[in-house]
Amino acid sequence: MAKILAVDDSASMRQMVAFTLKGAGHSVTDAVDGKNALDIAKTQSFDLVLTDVNMPNMDGITLTKELRSLPAYRFTPILVLTTEAGMDKKQEGRAAGATGWLVKPFNPEQLLATVRKVLG
Repeated sequence: MAKILAVDDSASMRQMVAFTLKGAGHSVTDAVDGKNALDIAKTQSFDLVLTDVNMPNMDGITLTKELRSLPAYRFTPILVLTTEAGMDKKQEGRAAGATGWLVKPFNPEQLLATVRKVLG
């Protein structure tokens, strides 16, 4: 299955996301914030990045922009999983290069369906 980078400053959220994705057969690497994720992404390749928006050190929108500037991640699906549901934030995410937007708390089946959809 897919190699997925899950980025969230909440340990419990990272655990829930990893549990859901691993249960569907995916390989999951987690990162505690955008800076940590970017460092990991520069040394490994992933089929999908799943990121929170509000995090210390580097937020998810900045991470998305940074990843899109790397040739290896120009076309990699990036899903934003956040409590932010406003249109302004969604548009900011889309402008940064986000592929999709999921709102917390997430439904495991919806997360897996969205992951399947963006991975083709």
